[in-house]
Amino acid sequence: MSFVKACALSELEEDTPKRVELDGTPVSLVHTEGEVFAINDICSHANVSLSEGEVEDCQIECWLHGSSFDLRTGKPSGLPATRPVPVYPVKIEGDDVLVSVTQES
Repeated sequence: MSFVKACALSELEEDTPKRVELDGTPVSLVHTEGEVFAINDICSHANVSLSEGEVEDCQIECWLHGSSFDLRTGKPSGLPATRPVPVYPVKIEGDDVLVSVTQES
C-alpha cells in the first residue's frame, strides 16, 4: 500500500471537509472526533462533491439530496443513496496527512 501526502494536518479545520485530488482520485478529508478520515469525494447517488456538505456524528452529508455517508465505512445511512462510497486508509506522520488511494491487486 503506497501512501501520498494529501495535506498538512494543520490545514484541516474540525468538521470541515477539504477536497484534494490524489493520483486522479477526488478525496474529501475530514478531521472529526480526534481522527482524520478520507472518503471518495463523489456522492454515489448524484455526481456531486461531498466536500461541500456538512459533517456531524462521523457522517458527511451530500448537500444536494441529503444522503449521509459514514466516514469510517463509506456506507450510506439514508436515502436516496443506496451504494457506499470508497474510504481510504489514513496515516498521520508529524504534520503530514498521508492517504492511500491505490487498490491492492
